[in-house]
Amino acid sequence: MQLVEDLKDFEAPNYSVVTSGTFDGVHFGHQKILKKIIQIAKEKGGKSVVLTFWPHPRFVLKPDSNDLKLLTTFEEKAQLLDQIGIDYLVKIPFTREFSELSSDEFIRQILVNKLNTQKLVIGYDHRFGKNREGGFDYLMEHSQDYGFEIEEIHRQDIEHVGVSSTKIREALANGNIHIANEFLEREYSITGFVKDGDRIGRSIGFPTANLDIPETYKLIPADGAYAVRVEVDGKNYQGMLNIGQRPTVSGQERRIEVNIFDFNEDIYNHRVKVAFVRLLRKEQKFSSIEELKDQLNKDRLQAIDILNQ
Repeated sequence: MQLVEDLKDFEAPNYSVVTSGTFDGVHFGHQKILKKIIQIAKEKGGKSVVLTFWPHPRFVLKPDSNDLKLLTTFEEKAQLLDQIGIDYLVKIPFTREFSELSSDEFIRQILVNKLNTQKLVIGYDHRFGKNREGGFDYLMEHSQDYGFEIEEIHRQDIEHVGVSSTKIREALANGNIHIANEFLEREYSITGFVKDGDRIGRSIGFPTANLDIPETYKLIPADGAYAVRVEVDGKNYQGMLNIGQRPTVSGQERRIEVNIFDFNEDIYNHRVKVAFVRLLRKEQKFSSIEELKDQLNKDRLQAIDILNQ
């Protein structure tokens, strides 16, 4: 897949099959649209093109609102689109100036002049242009003016699977990892860098890597203990992870700490990817360190059982 970050440098294919959107999570519903443009492109001897916007429009239009957390960073989204088989990912810098483009300006300047769109595929509720004024009806009404075909993925074709980015966010916020993973068709993951901690875990026989997630907008699942898969320096391990304030040791801040099984290397400042498999339990306060150690031993055995299924 080719990532296009500047449309001035883009040499449009002779036949572009295009879809546009934020595609946060690249979940099962998104994949129906993405696989459709790949199919059409192959049938027509053309190329599949995904047009997306970064930063997320809400971050620009509502900068004081911190309620939106994303399922994927831009890098993660690009990797997922590449794995699916998209030919081109076009990244449009979303600014307030760009948001002022009318539907007609957006179509003519971007879809027609820059991408050479021959077929546009959109979801049933897709809107575009200033104040989201454009949609399927507008496109159909003006399709002959623009010179490309339009196909809409019908509501029932997407909704019958019951998937949306909002539902996935809600599942993760409630610790329902198995539901989120089912909707995503993969294990939800986060990537961070290992930073120095207070080393309490090491002192009780469960050393942990304290993760710092640089993308503050990335959604972190609910507080609790999880069975996880861990990737460090290209190698895969099993582990368990805790998210929370660690009330047993009077923690003062929310932390993400992963205990990697059968691992004893110095990985400070290393990049670590963690994939969530199952919630083991909600975070709780224990009456003593010994009680915490007993529970951690139980968590480890349960996590190993889950990860080996």
